[in-house]
Amino acid sequence: MLDIKFVRENKEKVKENIKKKFQDEKLPLVDEVIELDKKIRELKLTGDDLRKERNNISGEIGLLMRDKKVDEANNKKQQVVMINQKLTDIEQQENQLNEKLKAKMMIIPQMIDDSVPLGKDDSENVEIERFGEPVVPNYEVKYHADICEMLDGLDKDSAGRTSGNGFYYLMGDIARLHSAMISYARDFMIDKGFTYCVPPFMIRSDVVTGVMSFKEMENMMYKIEGEDLYLIGTSEHSMIGRFKGQIVKEEELPITLTSYSPCFRKEVGSHGLEERGLYRVHQFEKQEMVVLCKMEEAMDWYNKMWQFTVEFFRSLDVPVRTLECCSGDLADLKVKSCDVEAWSPRQKKYFEVGSCSTLGDAQARRLGIRAKGKNGNYLVATLNNTVVASPRGLIAVIENNYQEDGSIKIPKVLRPYMGGKEKIEKK
Repeated sequence: MLDIKFVRENKEKVKENIKKKFQDEKLPLVDEVIELDKKIRELKLTGDDLRKERNNISGEIGLLMRDKKVDEANNKKQQVVMINQKLTDIEQQENQLNEKLKAKMMIIPQMIDDSVPLGKDDSENVEIERFGEPVVPNYEVKYHADICEMLDGLDKDSAGRTSGNGFYYLMGDIARLHSAMISYARDFMIDKGFTYCVPPFMIRSDVVTGVMSFKEMENMMYKIEGEDLYLIGTSEHSMIGRFKGQIVKEEELPITLTSYSPCFRKEVGSHGLEERGLYRVHQFEKQEMVVLCKMEEAMDWYNKMWQFTVEFFRSLDVPVRTLECCSGDLADLKVKSCDVEAWSPRQKKYFEVGSCSTLGDAQARRLGIRAKGKNGNYLVATLNNTVVASPRGLIAVIENNYQEDGSIKIPKVLRPYMGGKEKIEKK
């Protein structure tokens, strides 16, 4: 959410930013919030004048009572009663207008970074760099679900009976490989100096609206019926929510955290072949990284964070590339974002396995997260990035380590988490 003062002083810039995101239907909001802000400030001035008048009259009442001019004092008291009623009415109007202002401000997108390429949707994202040589072996790489089933590692039929489409059972060594990746990701980030955390897996609505846009919320979140609780779609939600309404000490910045959680997402719609596999599912597990820092340090941390994900996947023998998200593909709270995509030797193309974002002060403003500095309190910057989300990351490891005999070579860094096992093969 933008600062209303910024909108007031930079109306055309805010409108231009909306156009860059191809959300022209939101352009009227800018004039509407400026008009609401004007009315609120006028009410504040009127209220201030009335309070000043009330204070003066109260002083006069004291003098009149001292001089035993009771009737005149009572008349003045009646004026105070009328002023108090006017102040009550003004405060009610002010509260109503503030609610309208907040609701509209929550819809206006964050200002994107100047370096973000212009584009309408993810089809116009821009490749930045490739890491590792994409390899297509001279033998067929089977569909990941078929590989897992062949190795007795996947049961979607039973999950369909217990839970429906989009759910799965991972079994045996495939389940163990999945857990090994998550455990390795945890230790990988701890070695980078991040503090490990396991957060709540449910959060309240005021945290949800603090960390994401309404559109994302509707498309992603599962609500707990009869309670003000939502299942998290990523641990970023509860990790940022942890600091809601808090003032952190400046010397504690940057705060660098890595969190494990299951994640739950609606993933509305049908997705063809991927529907029967593990690519697009309603629940998965993820190791995340979250950073709170000074605004001027945000871009440095952004570049460090996506590089950590690249390094992680390269250590698993998975070629990856980075894509710069274009303006139309950025969620409303994001300043800048890039995706990390893994190579699929079966599809002969890359697919998304992680996303890194800097959100400026958008989440901090919504949730009231500040740092206490020498010159007063200020909003912090928040960033998040995927270390690994499995089973999507699992697919990348399986395909890039699939052998001609149907076995899966286990990357060296994961072997200590699997009892030294070097490959997964059919029993």
